[in-house]
Amino acid sequence: QLQLVESGGGLVQPGGSLNLSCTGSLRAFNYYAIAWFRPAPGKEREAVSMISINDGCTEHSAAVKGRFTISRDSAVKTVTLRMDNLQPEDTATYFCAADGGGSGYTCALYPEYEYDVWGQGTVVTVSS
Repeated sequence: QLQLVESGGGLVQPGGSLNLSCTGSLRAFNYYAIAWFRPAPGKEREAVSMISINDGCTEHSAAVKGRFTISRDSAVKTVTLRMDNLQPEDTATYFCAADGGGSGYTCALYPEYEYDVWGQGTVVTVSS
């Protein structure tokens, strides 16, 4: 069974950058859409960025568009979330999740119930 491990969280000053990594345990990782989630105030986790199966497209939420980018390195079974110009409101535990179903081919930020496999989370703190 596929497992996901996140890394790269930490403390950064406002305006700084971080790279979060999501690494899969199986080669099949490359056939899943991958999304990064974080908790939203008063809500369940919401997706901030995703990359589709076959890396056909990426999508970002309005809150992070223009500041976050997502990419996949299939050779090392890793999806990277590059976060630039971080702000205090980006402080959260970030989770990566995998979707192996048909929706994984589309470019959309689906709710968390669409995702089958979850990592344990990595903490990002943006503070001066």
